[in-house]
Amino acid sequence: MANATATGTAATAPPAQGAWRIDADRLWRRLMALACIGATPGGGVDRQALSREEIDAWRTMIGWAESSGLEASTDPAGNLFIALPGADRDAPPVLAGSHLDSQPGGGRFDGVYGVVAALEVLTTLAGRGVRPPVDIVCVAWMNEEGSRFAPGMMGSEAFAGVRSLEAVRAVRDAGGVAVGDALDALHAAFPALRRKPLGFAVAAYLEAHIEQGPVLEAQQCTIGVVTGIQGKKTFDIVIEGQRGHAGTLAMADRQDALEAFTRIASALYAEVGRHDEAVKFTIGRLQVEPNAPSVVPERVTLRIDLRHPDNAVLGHLGQRIAELCAALAAPCSVRVTALVDAPSNGFDPALQQSIARAAARIGVPHMPILSAAGHDARHMAPLCPSAMIFIPCRGGVSHAEHEWAEPAHVAAGADVLLDVLLPWAGLAKDGTP
Repeated sequence: MANATATGTAATAPPAQGAWRIDADRLWRRLMALACIGATPGGGVDRQALSREEIDAWRTMIGWAESSGLEASTDPAGNLFIALPGADRDAPPVLAGSHLDSQPGGGRFDGVYGVVAALEVLTTLAGRGVRPPVDIVCVAWMNEEGSRFAPGMMGSEAFAGVRSLEAVRAVRDAGGVAVGDALDALHAAFPALRRKPLGFAVAAYLEAHIEQGPVLEAQQCTIGVVTGIQGKKTFDIVIEGQRGHAGTLAMADRQDALEAFTRIASALYAEVGRHDEAVKFTIGRLQVEPNAPSVVPERVTLRIDLRHPDNAVLGHLGQRIAELCAALAAPCSVRVTALVDAPSNGFDPALQQSIARAAARIGVPHMPILSAAGHDARHMAPLCPSAMIFIPCRGGVSHAEHEWAEPAHVAAGADVLLDVLLPWAGLAKDGTP
């Protein structure tokens, strides 16, 4: 996930007296315990969607939930829900969370922080005997990362109706395993887990996350009030040529897919990648076939990631990708398939204000910030009031084994989340009914 862009200036205030706090030590211990599930030799995490490691993470989360009297459930898309039961069980609940899956060489905080922070808020409320008016629910969305099954955000997309469950179940990983089979294995591992319907009504959604960029750290700011998420398009491109002998086939007679790729890639970087300072253009996956030293390449498959905060510019550049590929592929053929088309979105102004006020109440600096990375909150924003809380990560590094967030920042983000959720729990900001 990409960097974020800041807007505005940092602000802070003395902490309010008597405000509720989460248990920072417990939150950190749980984050480090989950980091052991799928741990890599370099100190990171490899816990991909619907894997044995993610099933183990579910088991750990459910154990923590049940020990606090919270209720766990799932849905047909493999999303995990942990609820603090409210007085009206039929009313739309408030959701807070993120995802448990990681990149193959990911870090200890991306995604999982938002889930464990939400669980910590529920554990804190349950420990104080709070029964909210409606359910408050921690959610872990299925396959946000898209590293094993592409594209990502499958759980939130299925929940929001952006992608059908049938389409999600049909996707296969590099080993040929279908999402449907992996989902069935996940559910079989928890036969007693209650099932919820897909896409139930939600009153509000909050997601805490590391920034995955350098802005908050550079500004010495603890909390980012996320204003929205920039738009994203991804494309799968296949260039088809013809295989030939490297020693006998004349250059003029070749249909070299790799040569066509170099023309296309050069034009894309020049026109799309340098369109303006806000654009993010990446060729992030490249496969050459047959990938042999003495054979003219017959096929090149690539994946493009395009992002921009302006939807009009995003649409124009997406169209130019297809046009440039078609114009420059000859004598080869090319096929461009759109995988993700996610426009820019904004977050609920009232929730943004609540996050800013919460940061001021607990005495930490905050600033508005635009997310250049995609998150599940993108798909919740059209369904209900939604917002995100960012905390810094060291050096802006994410999707890497040395990804890191300071314990004090981890605790502050969860405290802000608790403060914002207190009214939904029927409590004043000081925790009184």
